[in-house]
Amino acid sequence: MDFRLMGIDTPLFHTLQHLMDAAGDDSDKSVNAPSRNYVRDAKAMAATPTDVKEYPNSYVFVVDMPGLKSGDIKVQVEDDNVLLISGERKREEEKEGAKYIRMERRIGKFMRKFTLPENANIDAISVVCQDGVLTVTVQKLPPPEPKKPKTIEVKIA
Repeated sequence: MDFRLMGIDTPLFHTLQHLMDAAGDDSDKSVNAPSRNYVRDAKAMAATPTDVKEYPNSYVFVVDMPGLKSGDIKVQVEDDNVLLISGERKREEEKEGAKYIRMERRIGKFMRKFTLPENANIDAISVVCQDGVLTVTVQKLPPPEPKKPKTIEVKIA
């Protein structure tokens, strides 16, 4: 609706007209909207709480994974320093005659990414899943040896 046609021509109505035109224009929504993959990954990360502990010789990541089998969980290192814990919890097969009254346990994909510090030894990672708790241990690299001063022999010419 154009308010100028109704004889109303004030700055307030110009602003209102601009807002109404912008609301009807969907062209910029796709540019600013997050991608479907981003939204899926964000939900998967939010649904995977993790405890991270640092010990003198290692970093330990602890994730609750009740009811999952080892084939449902994937642990890998991407880009040489990003620890990725992911997988999928599938819905149990329904037995004949049974129906859900309430479903509160989360199903679907889960994922967490952690940027490992420089002293993480990506060649020394162990993963154990016991009693529904996944424990990923990343050993630390030993601290670098301090450089000793180099002595150079002075030659007399």
